[in-house]
Amino acid sequence: MSRTRHLAHALVIGSGIAGASCALNIADQGFEVILLTTGPRLDDGNTVYAQGGIVYTGQEDSPALLMRDIKKAGCYHSYDKAVRYLATKGAGAVERVLMDRIGVRFATQGMDKDEEYDLTREGGHSIHRVLHCADYTGRAIMERLILAVEAHPNIRVLSRRTAVDLITSQHHARSLTNRYQRLNQCLGAYVFNESAQHMETVLAEFTVLATGGMGRIFLHSTNARCARGSGLTMAHRAGARLMNVEYVQFHPTALYHKSRRRFLITEAMRGEGALLRNGSGERFVLRYDPRGELAPRDVVSRAIVDEMHRSGDPCVFLDCSEMTCDLTQRFPTIHKKCLELGLDITRDQIPVVPAAHYQCGGVVCDSYGRTDINGLYAVGECSCTGLHGANRLASTSLLEGVLWGESAGVHIAKQLSHRRAAIRRLLDDIADWSEPAIPEEPDPALLAQDWGVIQSTMWNYVGITRTRQRLKRAVEELRSLYGNLTEFYKRTPLSKPLVDIFHSSYAAYIVANSALRNPESKGCHYME
Repeated sequence: MSRTRHLAHALVIGSGIAGASCALNIADQGFEVILLTTGPRLDDGNTVYAQGGIVYTGQEDSPALLMRDIKKAGCYHSYDKAVRYLATKGAGAVERVLMDRIGVRFATQGMDKDEEYDLTREGGHSIHRVLHCADYTGRAIMERLILAVEAHPNIRVLSRRTAVDLITSQHHARSLTNRYQRLNQCLGAYVFNESAQHMETVLAEFTVLATGGMGRIFLHSTNARCARGSGLTMAHRAGARLMNVEYVQFHPTALYHKSRRRFLITEAMRGEGALLRNGSGERFVLRYDPRGELAPRDVVSRAIVDEMHRSGDPCVFLDCSEMTCDLTQRFPTIHKKCLELGLDITRDQIPVVPAAHYQCGGVVCDSYGRTDINGLYAVGECSCTGLHGANRLASTSLLEGVLWGESAGVHIAKQLSHRRAAIRRLLDDIADWSEPAIPEEPDPALLAQDWGVIQSTMWNYVGITRTRQRLKRAVEELRSLYGNLTEFYKRTPLSKPLVDIFHSSYAAYIVANSALRNPESKGCHYME
């Protein structure tokens, strides 16, 4: 049984840029927020790994120009309303939340902080419009967000917590009257406390999914350990609508090295003049696209894979020799990491390969982050605002996170100002989590084998290039695995590894099945 019950006005599941921005905006209006993070600290997710930067406004820029770049990168599969919202409101959110509220200091063109911002350019952008903090933009943002969140009296951080299932009135109310209601109301989540090894019930009038992506369901990924598709799984099980989940973006340049997480080599290096070369030293990308290294990520990733197939080489190389900036100052994180591996980027080429990087689709939401379940919001990478379409434009992810995080927080705070007695009665009607009567202990060897099946299947069959035969094989294998894990899940006491693999198998099946059902080759969903 669940041993602990928590209650707050709002529950935010995930502590990256989207979740933390949302929590701050709710708390600033005087409401109590519980913020969940899976790790010991708030920087457990993908935000800290964002190197390149965040879209702002360049010289001679305009919302129309940014909209054109976003839609072109997204293969004209984006939702115009969402694109317009980000293009017109995004820069303001950067100023309000990141610059004014938490004091992030982005790089300027000189030593004086009052000088003009040093804007860079990345793939798919027609001009320089990307703010950055050298090559550790995500970490710089998270450091300031963490300070603001931890100092806030209205935010209670619950660390080492993994949300297992969303609590909804139609699934978890004890009263038949409440379960018969036409509208399904989200009322919080059942949460596993990793430190205490028991389940907790976290109840809230509003719940925000900010769980990040799902890159770790692939064999090679740039993502953090927690990026396992838990937001997709929980939302789908609760009955929320998903869209565009087959569009998984692979970053073209991850460091080629044997490690559990592929170290990202930011696209900003190519924006500053780095060139891709094959093993023969040829600058090959121009054969695939006239934009060369600054073509959209799906184009560059496929070019690299095709080149590797042609040559039989395990990687290609990023050549920094023609870059004019001081590499040690502009890209200190990359310089340090490569030095640890015996590479000096000031004279050596960097071996790179594509890796699963970003989830372009997710839980469908509007400009306020509202899903089609009452009281449930989704922000950041786990959501589908429609902004990215079939392929994300570089450096729009952090902007989407902060803009929709702010928007959802402001909207939730307005709703909370009109308290609803009916919701409070529903909260009192929720039962705690029930454990199996005769638990069966999990076998670690079986869990490890199942992980291998998920990641290898997704990488080999649902990867950068796809065919119907591969996708059919993936769906069959993942359906069987998910069925076995579901039965095992019902009779086994919960643990963090078990929750992770259940969420991952479910998310993998959803992605593979969505890819199989989409016959149109577009963007990140590339059908041979």
